[in-house]
Amino acid sequence: LQGHLDDTVVDQLSNQIGGADRQQTATAAQSIVSTLLSGLAKNASTPEGAASLNNALERDHDGSLLNNLMGLIGGQAAEQNPRAANGAGIISHILGDRQGGVIDMVSKMSGLDSGKTSNLMTTLAPMVMSMLGQQKRQQGLDVEGIAGLLNGSVNQQRQAGNPLMDMATRFLDKDGDGSALDDVANMVGKGLFGKLFGGK
Repeated sequence: LQGHLDDTVVDQLSNQIGGADRQQTATAAQSIVSTLLSGLAKNASTPEGAASLNNALERDHDGSLLNNLMGLIGGQAAEQNPRAANGAGIISHILGDRQGGVIDMVSKMSGLDSGKTSNLMTTLAPMVMSMLGQQKRQQGLDVEGIAGLLNGSVNQQRQAGNPLMDMATRFLDKDGDGSALDDVANMVGKGLFGKLFGGK
């Protein structure tokens, strides 16, 4: 999934959300993807949540949006496949009432203002679901397979020392009560995210 966020895509995303700083957009995009994956894994940890996600993937997300990322970013995909490209609806299902807290968290991590962060999240959410739908079809995953893929991906990233995934998981585990934002501020103050993305 991260491989799709190459320089060309990041530049397009920066322009789409209003000419944002490229480095800030890259950091925010990585943070959003990590948070959405963590949220999906959390939701899929219950049988009901996993079944609901599997049904959504079968109904709306076959991975075809990834064939034209620039169209997705530019908004054309919303005309051709409105359900698959409904970023706001996807975010609502994944994050629920935690959405505002996640936007604050990503904004602090990246330096983007909340409006641009929200727009970026709305753009990236269909990409995340399309990638998951693509994996479901390519690997023939059922309900349990989807839950296992998400949980394994999140745990692998955390064990590999990805601070974004670790922060996202901790934030969502605390039910978005805001107490994790102090940790974000500390990480930003230490310059961790600049070091993490300095080579981008």
